Parts: sequence; C-alpha cells; structure tokens
Amino acid sequence: IGVRVTPFKAPTVDELAQDYLWRVHKSCPPKGIIGIFNRSHYEDVLVVRVHDLAPKSVWGERFGHIRDFEELLAEHGTIILKYFLHITKKEQEERLLEREESPETAWKLNPNDWKERDHWDEYTGAYEDAISRTAAKHAPWTIVPANAKWYRNLVIAESVVDALKRRRKN
Repeated sequence: IGVRVTPFKAPTVDELAQDYLWRVHKSCPPKGIIGIFNRSHYEDVLVVRVHDLAPKSVWGERFGHIRDFEELLAEHGTIILKYFLHITKKEQEERLLEREESPETAWKLNPNDWKERDHWDEYTGAYEDAISRTAAKHAPWTIVPANAKWYRNLVIAESVVDALKRRRKN
C-alpha cells in the first residue's frame, strides 16, 4: 500500500477559478493508496468563517456539500477518517516558542501563527460546528487529545488499523 500526503495551502488562482471542492477531489487517492490530507476542504468552513472571507450564506451551505462529497467517496470504496488534533492553548504556545527558539524548526514558524492565536475562541466554535455538522457513519470524526505527540500518533495508528481490519472483513 502506498501513502500520499497532500498539503493544502491557500488556493492558487487556478484553484479559485473552480468550485472549492475541485482541488480536493482531484487530490483524492486512487484505489490501493492511502491519502492523507494536511488541511483540506474544511478550511473553507473554518478560516473563511473566522476571518469573514465569505458570507455565512456561502460557508454555511458548504457543510452539506462536504457531507455529500464524502458520501460519494465512501460509496465508491474510500475509507474516510477525520481527525481533530486537539491541543490546549497553552500547549500550542509552548510549541510555537520551542519552534521559534530552535534552528532546526524555526523555518516552520509562520508569523501568522501568533496572530491566529488571537482567534482561538472563534476557531473553537467553528471547529465544533464543522465537526458536528459533517460527522457521519461513513465519515466519522475522531477527537484526538494531542498534547502528547506519542499518544496522538498511537490513537491515529490504532484508528487506521481498525478501519483497515473492518474493511478487510467486509
């Protein structure tokens, strides 16, 4: 089994010329490949909401689009596992400070990381809404306590193994 990680950054001009799910759909893995999305279509109901980049009438209807899109994928054999890596605000601050002070990781630090912390409560509400409005039997969310990276990794690995075992039985 191959693994492909797809990072989603701010949409390009070409991507913005399409519907917001276009870039995600074209990045879905073929059969036999595990695809990991680092960020994804959920940014289009989180960031746009928190920063008022689109009206509620736009991002609000995207929850249904996302559920339908994931249902389509699941109906055609894709196993969908969604993880919310929950860290505390204090842990996030410690990680940002560590990253800032270490020459090995300073390159990862984006100055906006500190600015985004000012929106912690708004993001919390947006995530709660996104999780509750897009959770489905075919595309469940797992809330992962992620302050301890070893525990985060264990929970996700066990979840992936369990999903693959269930698929094998069917």
